[in-house]
Amino acid sequence: MCEELKAVSTEVNTLTGDTLTLSYNYNKISSGDYFYWYKQDPGKAPEFLISHSTSGDVGEAAVDGLKINVKTNQLQMIISSAALSHSAVYYCAVRPTVTANTQSLYNNLTAAHSH
Repeated sequence: MCEELKAVSTEVNTLTGDTLTLSYNYNKISSGDYFYWYKQDPGKAPEFLISHSTSGDVGEAAVDGLKINVKTNQLQMIISSAALSHSAVYYCAVRPTVTANTQSLYNNLTAAHSH
């Protein structure tokens, strides 16, 4: 079952220079999940911003000045000094942990290669 990331607010307003926090609720955070944030300016394709684990450890950041905060059921991307250029649509995507029976996968692969 695919769980849904849901924006806490569909619109966030702040003053230039203030801290801007974008929040998403995700009820099924697992230790192996990985999150990706994107920004989409009007008329353009989404642009990758930052990726992180459930512990908040940043994997890759394409933009400086972003911070990540992971709470029990909520993810936050924090822009330390908001500017007019930050006006855009933001997305957060998750690569969930995949759990499977790896032994049966191994057995199937072994059987396929032994013929």
